Amino acid sequence: MNTASPAPRSARLRAPELIGKGGWLNTGGTALSLADLRGRIAIIDFWTFCCVNCLHVLDELRELEEKHRDTVVIIGVHSPKFVHEAEHQAVVDAVERYEVHHPVLDDPELATWKQYAVRAWPTLVVIDPEGYIVAQHAGEGHAHALEALVGELEAEHAAKGTLRRGEGPYVAPEPVATDLRFPGKAVRLPGGTFLVSDSTRHQLVELAADAETVVRRVGTGERGFGPESLSEPQGLALLPDGRVVVADTVNHALRAYDPETGALTTLAGTGRQWMQGQPTSGPATETSLSSPWDVAWFAGRVWIAMAGVHQLWTYDPETGTVEVAAGTTNEGLVDGPAAEAWFAQPSGLAATEDRLWVADSETSALRWVERDGDGFAVRTAVGTGLFDFGHRDGDAAQALLQHPLGVTALPDGSVAVCDTYNHALRRFDPATGEVTTLATDLREPSDAVLAGDDIVVVESARHRLTRLRLPEEAVRVEAVVHRTQRAATEIAPGRLRLDVVFQAPAGQKLDTRYGPSTRLLVSSTPPELLAEGAGAGTDLGRDLVLADGVTEGVVHVSAMAASCDDDPDNEYPACHMHQQDWGVPVRVAPGGAARLPLVLAGLDG
Repeated sequence: MNTASPAPRSARLRAPELIGKGGWLNTGGTALSLADLRGRIAIIDFWTFCCVNCLHVLDELRELEEKHRDTVVIIGVHSPKFVHEAEHQAVVDAVERYEVHHPVLDDPELATWKQYAVRAWPTLVVIDPEGYIVAQHAGEGHAHALEALVGELEAEHAAKGTLRRGEGPYVAPEPVATDLRFPGKAVRLPGGTFLVSDSTRHQLVELAADAETVVRRVGTGERGFGPESLSEPQGLALLPDGRVVVADTVNHALRAYDPETGALTTLAGTGRQWMQGQPTSGPATETSLSSPWDVAWFAGRVWIAMAGVHQLWTYDPETGTVEVAAGTTNEGLVDGPAAEAWFAQPSGLAATEDRLWVADSETSALRWVERDGDGFAVRTAVGTGLFDFGHRDGDAAQALLQHPLGVTALPDGSVAVCDTYNHALRRFDPATGEVTTLATDLREPSDAVLAGDDIVVVESARHRLTRLRLPEEAVRVEAVVHRTQRAATEIAPGRLRLDVVFQAPAGQKLDTRYGPSTRLLVSSTPPELLAEGAGAGTDLGRDLVLADGVTEGVVHVSAMAASCDDDPDNEYPACHMHQQDWGVPVRVAPGGAARLPLVLAGLDG
C-alpha cells in the first residue's frame, strides 16, 4: 500500500489506555490516564533506551516540545528489547541520562505496546484532544510532519472548543550532585591522567591518576555546537600529534581537544544528522555524520563507530576528508568484504596492529575488521544476530553477550569487552576461541582503559571510574540465555502480503522527479524462511512466499520514502526522508494472518 494523500480524518479510532507495570516517571509520583490528557494533543513515543534511532527521535522532538508546550503533551512509553531494559532503575537512569523532559510510562511487559499494535522502535502515535488516534509514524525523520499535523489539530480543535491550553504534567526530578554523570568513554593521557566523556553533562572531565580527583572540566556544560560546547560526547582516542579526537555524538561531529591549550575544534561533521541520499565521503567539515559513538586510530586514520547508520567511517587528518569504510546502513550481522558487511549500532572500538575490534551493540556481538588484500573485511568472534543475547561463557560460537558498548585490547592479544547490560567485564581470547568473565557487579560498564597491571572501567550508571586488577583466572558465572520478549506474529503458511503504509504529510507529495522515491528491502532469519520475496525493490508492497517446513523466524524489512513540499511555484521544494527498519518475529500457523501491515507514516486503512 503506497499513497501520497493524507489519511482520511473520518477513520476514528479511540486510543487505548496507557498501562505499564513499572509506573510513571517525571510526573512527581502522579499516575496519568488518557482522561488527564483530554483537551491536549498527545504524542506517544514508543522507545527503548538501547535504540539509537529512538535517541534521534528524542532529539527531533525537543523543538516541537518547546514550541507547543501549552498544547502538546509528549508521553514516552518505554518498551524494552533487552532484559536489562525491563529493570525499573535502568529506565530511571536512561530518562535522566538522555534528558527526557516529559512524562515516561515504564512498560516492562509491553502491555501498552501490544494495545497499540506497535511493531518497531521508535514509533510515534498522535492522539487528538478528543482522545482519537489520528496518525502513526515509525522510525525517524518525522518532525516536519508532526509540526504540520500539530498546527492543523490546534486550529481544528480551537475552533471546536475542544483544545485546552496550559502547563503540562511534566515534573522535573531532583538533581543529584556527583563529579561525573553517566560518563561514556575514557582515554589515558600520556601524563597518566584520565580524560572522561561526561556525557549527560555535555563535558569532558580530566581526572588525576587516582581516577577520582577532578583536574579540570572542558565545555560549558550546556548542550550546544559552539567553540566551547559539546552534546552528549562519547568516544575518545589519542591522535599522533597529542590531541584527543572526541566523538561529539548528538552534535553528529568529531571534535579535537588539545590538552596543552584546552581548545576544542571541529574536525568533521556539520552539526546536522546524516540522512539517506546525502554524501558518504568528502571534505570532513562539509559532510554530515550520524551519532558517532566511538573512535580509534587504526591503519593511519581515525575510524568512527557510526552507530546512527550501522556503519564504520574513517577520517583522514592529512586530507581532511571522511568516507564510509564498512557497512551498508542495513542493520544486522553479516560478515565479508567491508562494503557488504552489516552492523547493528557499532558502539565501541579498540585497535591493535592488525585488527580493529568492534563492540556491535544491537547484535550483542564482538566483531573485528582486518586487512583483506587491498581492502578490509569484517569477521565475527561472538554473537549471532539481533534477537539472541545472554550471559554464557565458553566456546565463542555459543557464547552470549548483552548489548556491549566497549572493547579494550589487552597486552596478551586478547580483548576485554564491556558487556554493558550484563553489568560485566568479559574476555575473548582469539588464541583459544574462548569467552570468559573477568568481573561482575559493574553497573552498565561502557568502556575500559589499561593503567599498568590494572584495568580502569567506566561504570556509567554508577557515575564513576572503577579500578580492577586484571585477574589471572576468570570468574565463574551461571549461563543465562535470552531471546527478545516480543510476541511473535502468527502468519498463515504460503503467501503473505507485506504492505508498508506510507501517506505523505499534509502539503507534501512523493518526490518522483528523479525516479522512484521509495525503497523496500526484505530479508529473513533464517534465510530459508522466505522461498520468494527477499531482496530490494522500489514498491512498498510485496508478496512474500513462505517456505515449507520452516515454522518460525524473523522477517527483516527496511523501508524508505522521500516526500517534498507540494508547491508548483517552488523550484527547490524542501524534501524529507522517512525511514525505518523492522525485525518482525513471526510464527507460521494455520489461521494466521495473510497480510503483514507495517506503518511508516499515516494510518493503515
